[in-house]
Amino acid sequence: MDRNHAWQLLCQYTKTESLLKHALAVEAALRHYARHYHQDEEYWGITGLLHDFDYEMYPDEHNHPYRGNEILSRAGYPEEMRTAIMGHAGYTNTPRNSLLAKTLFAVDELSGFVIAVALVRPSKSILDVEPRSVQKKFKDKAFAAKVNRAEIKQGITELGVDETEHIQRVIDALKGIADQLGLAGNQ
Repeated sequence: MDRNHAWQLLCQYTKTESLLKHALAVEAALRHYARHYHQDEEYWGITGLLHDFDYEMYPDEHNHPYRGNEILSRAGYPEEMRTAIMGHAGYTNTPRNSLLAKTLFAVDELSGFVIAVALVRPSKSILDVEPRSVQKKFKDKAFAAKVNRAEIKQGITELGVDETEHIQRVIDALKGIADQLGLAGNQ
């Protein structure tokens, strides 16, 4: 199990640029948290990279992430990783008992929301995003309406972190890959 193999698997099932960028964003957020919690950064990063790898092929609740879990199981990915991936989709009712599972759930929706906030800024840059601007947009229900705000709040609660600090960690993680996400700005 290495990142190159995980990237190849992701690209085998995912062709949409926005989904690939989402995978990179969640990977970056999990790597950031792995460093924070003194966990295996590669392991956590691969979990983030693969959490939605089957979504483009199996976008409905009857198949995602179930089909992906089967594929990862056959490929020999660890049960803890697969359980965390199952738990990121609340409708699976998979308990999030590990720190990895709680963190994945906490960063998944928030990563997308932070990216949306960056994209509406005049600079189109993650480098200009601050937690208070994310929190302000969070209150605007029309903004990024498809983002499940209840899951973001639930993830923060389950992880037991301060909301502002959590948002800042996700922003910091995304700043580290701003070029890959197309969020370095239009300077």
